[in-house]
Amino acid sequence: MGRDVPAITVSQQDRRAYREKVRVCLDVLARMLRESRFDNEAPRLGLEIELDLVDEAGLPSMRNAQVLAAISDPSWASELGQFNVEINVPPRELTGDAFTQLEATVRAILNHADKRALEAGARLVMVGILPTLRPNDVTDKAMSDNPRYRMLNEQMFAARGEEMQICIEGPERLLTHVDTIMPEAACTSVQFHLQVSPEAFGSYWNAAQAVAGVQVALAANSPFLFGKELWRENRIALFEQATDTRPQELKAQGVRPRVWFGERWITSVFDLFEENLRYFPALLPLREDEDPVAALDCGTAPLLSEMTLHNGTVYRWNRPVYAVEDGLPHLRVENRVLPAGPTVVDVMANAAFYYGVVRALAEAERPIWTRMSFSAAAENLANGARSGIDARVYWPGLGQVPVTELMLRRLLPMAWEGLSQWGVDSADAERLLGIVEQRCLTGRTGATWQAETVHALNGPLDRRTALQRMTQAYIERMAGNEPGHCWPAL
Repeated sequence: MGRDVPAITVSQQDRRAYREKVRVCLDVLARMLRESRFDNEAPRLGLEIELDLVDEAGLPSMRNAQVLAAISDPSWASELGQFNVEINVPPRELTGDAFTQLEATVRAILNHADKRALEAGARLVMVGILPTLRPNDVTDKAMSDNPRYRMLNEQMFAARGEEMQICIEGPERLLTHVDTIMPEAACTSVQFHLQVSPEAFGSYWNAAQAVAGVQVALAANSPFLFGKELWRENRIALFEQATDTRPQELKAQGVRPRVWFGERWITSVFDLFEENLRYFPALLPLREDEDPVAALDCGTAPLLSEMTLHNGTVYRWNRPVYAVEDGLPHLRVENRVLPAGPTVVDVMANAAFYYGVVRALAEAERPIWTRMSFSAAAENLANGARSGIDARVYWPGLGQVPVTELMLRRLLPMAWEGLSQWGVDSADAERLLGIVEQRCLTGRTGATWQAETVHALNGPLDRRTALQRMTQAYIERMAGNEPGHCWPAL
C-alpha cells in the first residue's frame, strides 16, 4: 500500500482484467518457487515506524505535508491522516550488534526529524493511538492529499454500502458510526520485517502468528480512544472495525474480514497470496504494463505489481511481502501487530524479543503449530490486546497462564536462544531482553503508565485536560529514551 496511485474511475472491465492479471502473477510466483529463483543471502531485518504529529498543546497537528517538506528525506512518507508520517529504516543483516546500530540510527533519524518538524510547527510522537485524538480529528477533511487514500475510501464504502460501526468495550464503552476510513489513521504502529528463504517462510509466518498475542500484551501502548479508556491496545479492535467492508449480512455468512488474523497454519507463502485472490475482491484494481511471464522467461525478476498491490489491501497482522531489490526477488514476513513507542529503546526491546522468539519457534524440532490450534493463537491476540500485560493466554503444556509467567518461564529463554542462533551479540541480547523481563516483573507497559497518569490527573482535571497533560508528559519522557516501565508518575 506504500505506492501512489492515480485518480481514476474503476469499471467492471477493470476488475475482471485485474483479477486475471493477479492470477497470472500467482502462476509466475508458483514457478519462481519451484525453480528457486529467490535471493537466499544472509537474513536481514527491516523496520518501519509510524508517528503522530502534535502541536504545543499535545493536540493533533494536520501538517504532515509541511513536516515532510522540512525533513526532505525520501525515507519519510505520508500516511492516511494529515497528522501521520512514517519512516522506513534501511534494512541490515540480523547479526552481531545489529540492534545497537539500529537503535543509534533510529534515534539519530528521529532527533533530526523532530527538529525539522518543530520548524514546521509540530512535534513527533511515537505512540500507538494519540490520546488527545477526537472524533472530529478523523473526518475526511483530515485525510492526506494522496489519490490512493481517496480511492481506497471510496472503494471500501462502495463494498460495504453503509456506515462502519466502531464498538469497543473495556473499563468504558465506545459506540459510534463513521462514514470514512479515517479512524484507521488513529493507529500508528511499528512493523518488523524479516527476510527469509521460500523454504523457511511457512515456519516463520506460523511462528509469528503463534506469538502475536504475547507481543501485543507486552507492548500495549494504546489505552485511550476518543477520550475513553477501553482496551490496553485499542489499535487491534479499531483497525479491524474501521476497515471492515462487510455489512452485517456478509458477516453472518462467514465472509472474511480484510483485517485478518487468518484461519489456518500454512506450509508455503503461496498459500497466503492464493487466499488473497480467492477471498478478497480488489479495492485498487490498477494494472501495470509488465508481462510477468515474459519477464521471467528473459531471466528478469518480475515485479508482480498487481499481486503485491492486492496484498497491500488485505491487512494481515503478519503479512507476506514479495519484493525485488537490485534485480533480486526476495520474501519477507512483515509483523504488524505492535504499537509505536513509548521509546526507541522499547521498540528495540520488542524487536529483540520478536526476532529471537520467532527464530527459536520456527527452528524447533517439534513446531509450536503442531501443538496449538490456530484459533487459540487468534484468541491470544484478542486477550493480549484487551488486557495487556495482565492478560492470560494459552500455551501448549501450560494451558491458560498469565502472560508474564509464560514469558519468564518459557519465552524469554527461547528469545535468548533465538538471538544466539542469529549471531546477535550477547550484550545486546542481555540489555534488550532485560527490558522486556523488567516489564514482566513490574507489570508495567506504556499503556499502564498512560492509564495510571490520567486516573491521577482526572480528579482535579476534566478528562480532556488530563489527556493533554499526560500526552505532554509522555513526549518529554519519550525524548529521554528511558524504558516505559521506568517512567515515574506525574
